[in-house]
Amino acid sequence: MSAALKTLQLPQESDTLEVGRRLGALLRAGDLLLLDGPLGAGKTVLTRGIAAGMGVTGRITSPTFVIARVHEPETGGLALVHVDAYRLGGLEEIDDLDLDTDLTEAAVVVEWGEGLADQLSDTHLVVRLRRRDDDVRELTLEPHGEGWLERLGELTG
Repeated sequence: MSAALKTLQLPQESDTLEVGRRLGALLRAGDLLLLDGPLGAGKTVLTRGIAAGMGVTGRITSPTFVIARVHEPETGGLALVHVDAYRLGGLEEIDDLDLDTDLTEAAVVVEWGEGLADQLSDTHLVVRLRRRDDDVRELTLEPHGEGWLERLGELTG
């Protein structure tokens, strides 16, 4: 079951980074985020913000060619697994990444993951990003499963 929250307007890249930072600060081990949006919508920029909010190390870039990167926490926090499912052909290839194992001890962010990685957990958050003609990004949060609505209240309130 899902419930869509309001859409946030993100006029500047710094706005996307800030929403990501606030979202990253809310994440717990086992959280699965699926980022949906066309090329250039801001998925990797949002992930950079998420990483900052989680306090993880390493440069955040799109993992298109390596498929997945693990970013360790700076000081005993939560690891971030950043996945790009764009080149993956199906659930079997998602299974090969052992993301279900990562979900027990890390937060997992999957770009292009809707329809593939959402099968890893009944409880996940779909983050839809769209870029308007005026370059303003629109971000919509779609929680699935228990607990997300309460946690997201402070993010969108």
